[in-house]
Amino acid sequence: MSRLLVLHCFVPSRFVLKLFFRILSLAFCIVLPLLTMPDAAYAASSAAIRAFDDVTVAQKNFAGQNLQQAEFNDARLEGADFSHADLRGAVFNAAILKQANLEGVNMSDGLAYLSNFGGANLSDGVFQGALLLKSTFRDAVVTGADFSDAVLDKEQVIELCKSASGVNSMTGVETRESLGCP
Repeated sequence: MSRLLVLHCFVPSRFVLKLFFRILSLAFCIVLPLLTMPDAAYAASSAAIRAFDDVTVAQKNFAGQNLQQAEFNDARLEGADFSHADLRGAVFNAAILKQANLEGVNMSDGLAYLSNFGGANLSDGVFQGALLLKSTFRDAVVTGADFSDAVLDKEQVIELCKSASGVNSMTGVETRESLGCP
């Protein structure tokens, strides 16, 4: 008598797969350049990134500035003005951005981890492909913001969907659609 071996496979959800591949591609993008750079490039590579670590930023007007790949680690940025700033690839790690103005920013492919955007104005911002995990958005204004392919915690998506409306003026994407709101 032959026995049939049945394998039960875990089939991950679309969200889990999306998150897995986003993290995998981020890791790939970090590791590959390090493997292909000559040794002399290692010392100079970190100088190109502007870091604002463990600070209470006294000058809080970043409006219209090019802050691509800037890092804000443990920065207290309550009420800061980032309106229309280029934040592509920027990192906000445990940053406090309560009541900050991020209207019209482009934070595509950025990262915000454990950051507080409570009451912040994210109107007409572009957050395509951003990783916004463990960050909070209570009472944030997201009218016209584009979160296409962004990764957020489910609880935060539910919170943002409560007030999501409008269409992003730069991408033409509806905010509710970009968040996957019902």
